[in-house]
Amino acid sequence: MNIPSTSLPSSRRAALKFLATGAACVSLPALANWPDKPMKIIVTFPPGGASDILARVVAEQLGKKLGQSVVVDNRPGAGGTIGGAFVAHAPADGYTLMLSNSTPIALGPFTLEKLPYDPVEAFTHIAYLGAAPLVIMANPHANMNTVVDLEAQARKLGRLDFGSGGPGSIGHIHGELMKKVMGVNLVHVPYRGGAPMTTDLIAGVIPVGIDVITAYVPFFKSGQLRPLAVTSPARSPLMPDVPTVAELGYRKLQLENFFGLSGPAKLPADMVARLNSACNEILLMPEVKTKLGELGITAAPTSVAAFNTLVKDQVAVLGPAVKGAGIKL
Repeated sequence: MNIPSTSLPSSRRAALKFLATGAACVSLPALANWPDKPMKIIVTFPPGGASDILARVVAEQLGKKLGQSVVVDNRPGAGGTIGGAFVAHAPADGYTLMLSNSTPIALGPFTLEKLPYDPVEAFTHIAYLGAAPLVIMANPHANMNTVVDLEAQARKLGRLDFGSGGPGSIGHIHGELMKKVMGVNLVHVPYRGGAPMTTDLIAGVIPVGIDVITAYVPFFKSGQLRPLAVTSPARSPLMPDVPTVAELGYRKLQLENFFGLSGPAKLPADMVARLNSACNEILLMPEVKTKLGELGITAAPTSVAAFNTLVKDQVAVLGPAVKGAGIKL
C-alpha cells in the first residue's frame, strides 16, 4: 500500500528525501570515475582472424582515449555463441565488451536448437565499426577461376569439400547457403580458426575455402591462393579484378560481415554515448582508416540508433535464412 509522504512526521519525510536523492546519485560518481580499472573486449574467435585483428586496433586506441588499458580476450566456439553468452551475462558496468559481428549476432545463435540469448535484446549495441565481404577462394591447382567453375566441378564430382574458420562461422554458414542455392553437394571441413584452414588450403588438402577477406589478400597476391568471388554488393577495393557473386549470377549469396562494439544489456546511456563517440573518433584517425582498409573493412562512423537498426535488420534477414537452410551445429 502506498502511504502519502505528507502523513509521515517531518523528520521521516526528510530522511526519505535524503535517501531518495542519494539513491538517484549512486551511479553518478561511478560513471564519472569510469573506467577505473582495466577493460576487456571479448572476441568470439581464435587469434589471427578479422575480428581479432580489428579488436586489437580498437582496444589500443580506445585505451588511449579512456585512459585505461583495454585487453582482448578470445573466447571462441559454437559459432561465436560461447563468447556471446559470456558477454550477455556479464555485469552491465562497461568493463566487459564484445567485438560483435554477424556470426555471434545474426548467424550462430540460429544454428542451435534453442537461442542461447536474444541477439538484439541481450546486448547494448554501442558502435558500428565497419563491414567486410567474404571471399570464396580455391587452391590454384583446383582448376577453378570463378564460382561458376566451383558449381560445375561440384556437379561433375558429386562432392566438393570446403573449409571455414570453424563450425557455425560465417564462412561455414555461407558455404551451406551456397549448397542450397546451387543445389550441389558441398561438404564442410571445420577448422579451429582461419589460420589452420589457410595452411590446408594452400597445401591442397581442401580445394575451397570461405572466410572474411581480411587475412587473405597477401596469399592472393603471392599466387598461393586464388580468389573466385567476393560476397559484397560491389567489388572490393583490395581486389578490383575479382567479381562479386551477384555479377556471376548468385545474388542470393551476397553477404557482408559487420563489425561493431557491443556490451551487456542495459549499459548506462551516458557510458554508451561516450564509447560511441570514442569509436567514431578512432575510425576517423588516418592510421586506423589505413589499417582497416588493408583488412578490407570499410569503416563508417555511425550513431547508436543507426547501429541498432542495422543489427535488427540483419538478424531479421539472416536468422530465417540460417533456419531455412537447416544449418545446425
